[in-house]
Parts: sequence; C-alpha cells; structure tokens
Amino acid sequence: MAKRKRLTPANPLFSETPGYETKAFSPAPPIAGVAAASSSAAALQELADSMAEARATGRMVITVPLAQVELDHLVRDRMGSGSEEMAVLKASLLARGQQTPVELTDLGDGRYGLISGWRRCTALMALHAETGEDRFASVLGLVRQPSDASEAYIAMVEENEIRAGLSYYERARIVARATERGVFPDTRSALRALFAAASRPRRSKIGSFLALVAAFDGQLRFPEAISERLGLALAKALEADPGLAPVLRARLETAAPDNAEAEQACLQAGLRAAAAPAPRPDRGPAQVPPALPRPADTVQLSQTGTGKVVLQGPGLTRDFIDALRAWLEVDKG
Repeated sequence: MAKRKRLTPANPLFSETPGYETKAFSPAPPIAGVAAASSSAAALQELADSMAEARATGRMVITVPLAQVELDHLVRDRMGSGSEEMAVLKASLLARGQQTPVELTDLGDGRYGLISGWRRCTALMALHAETGEDRFASVLGLVRQPSDASEAYIAMVEENEIRAGLSYYERARIVARATERGVFPDTRSALRALFAAASRPRRSKIGSFLALVAAFDGQLRFPEAISERLGLALAKALEADPGLAPVLRARLETAAPDNAEAEQACLQAGLRAAAAPAPRPDRGPAQVPPALPRPADTVQLSQTGTGKVVLQGPGLTRDFIDALRAWLEVDKG
C-alpha cells in the first residue's frame, strides 16, 4: 500500500504575490449620487407631465366610479334605448367588458359630467344592480375639456350620429332643449351648429320636427318611433291649422296608446279627421221650388255659345222675372 504524503501548511511569507497591491473598495464620489438622483427626478417629472397632458387632452383612459358620474350633465339627445338594443349591449359588456370609453368632463371635487356614452353607463349600472360585481360599478372614460357648453353638445350629438343614428324627433328635441338652456341664441343657430355635417334637406326635416316637439313633447310615449313621413305630415298640418295641436293631444290622452304602433295610428286618425271636409249644416227639410210661371208666347229663349241663356221679348214682365229668380234660389239650395 502506498504511503500517504502529509502536506505542510503554506508559508505565510509567500501568501502574497510580489508586485501586486491590494486596495480596499472606495465609494463613488458624492457628485455622482447627486447627478443620478437629479436624473431620476427629472425622468419622473417628465413622465408625470406627459400623463397629465394625456389626461387633459383626452388621450388617457381613466376609471371612474359610476357614482361620481352625473348622467344628466347635458340634456340627453337620445330619449331611450329599446329593450332589445339594451339587452345586446349588456350581453357584450358581460362577456367582454367595456371596450369603448365614454366621454367625460371634469366638474371638480371628484365629480364628472357625462358628455357621451349614456347607453354604456346605463347598461353598466343595470349589470351592477343585477350581478353585484364590482367591475360594473365603474366606467372607463376619456376626460374632455370643451371650451363651452355648445362644444359639449356638439360632441354628444356627433358621437351618437356616428355610433347610432338618432330619430328626427330626438334630433329636433335636442335642438329645442339646447336653445332653451341658452346654449344657442335660437333654434336656427342650434340646428346649424349641432348638425353642421348634415345636408341642407336633412336639416330642413329636423327643423320641421321642431313643431312636433313644441306640440307634443311630454305627451307622446314613443316619439322616437315617429317616421319621417308621418312627422312631416304632422308638421305641415300643424302649420296650416294651429288649433290642431290641442285636438290631437286630447285624442292621445283619451286613447292612451301602450305601444308605438297604436300611438302612430292615433295620430294618423287625427290627421284624417282634420283633413275631412266639414259637414254642411242641417237646413231642415228640402224646400219645394215654386212652380215656374209659363212664359208668354212673346218671350223667346235662346242659348249662346258661351253657356248663357238669353230671355227676351215683350212677355218678359217684372212678375215673370221675380218668379224665375225665386225658383232659381230655391233650386240652388
């Protein structure tokens, strides 16, 4: 068996290699730390400024609790949503969440006014009530800062025109309401500003529906369902007969239609009644014309080519003329 060698400890005299110098670690100079801190602060400030600018210019989506959103900040142009449309929207939100942000304006104190996106907010509120899920308690939005109220109304109308067209009644109604609030000096200015992209004939039709808004707003249950043809016919009839409006309102109140079809049928019946000729007053039993005296042989009758009948001759006495006139008056009646 080979004999093991015993190793001796290293000689401390040779533990350090000659010619090499060891140095302890020295910290970086203070100026380097100051520069790094300043650079980080500048980067953070630049990021904060960029986010603030993005938020102020409506390029950053924020999450806002629905309880802090005032849905009635503007008079809404859309008067309601059909049950079928709302069901489709709710199903989409339930499956995929909110994909398109609404438009808000910062009112201060943590409050936001809704500019556009009323249907999305309404659907989210309904889903939160039905499911109790926290994800439906808030809404994604872009913060806008319109220069004045008119710009906010224009933004609302444009968004609805692009996403889901309004009815003529709804368009006319927002023109009337924006004017009443003093956003525009008159309906003509409101019509031009809110529907600047519409053609002149289209704006003219919206203007015609203003008569319906003035006559029936608050009384009609399904005004957004009024067709263009019926609306224009009603506007024309109201212009021709100012007394027609109370008659039609009375018809609607009596009929109390519970669906759009019945309401339109009531309006159409009122139009037909207004267009029918008035009945002639009862003049009692028909009068029998007196017997026409037989003219004397000396009265000659002749007919001209212009449709006139000429009586002449010495037998054309005053008594005969009076009797003829009496006979003609009774016969004419």
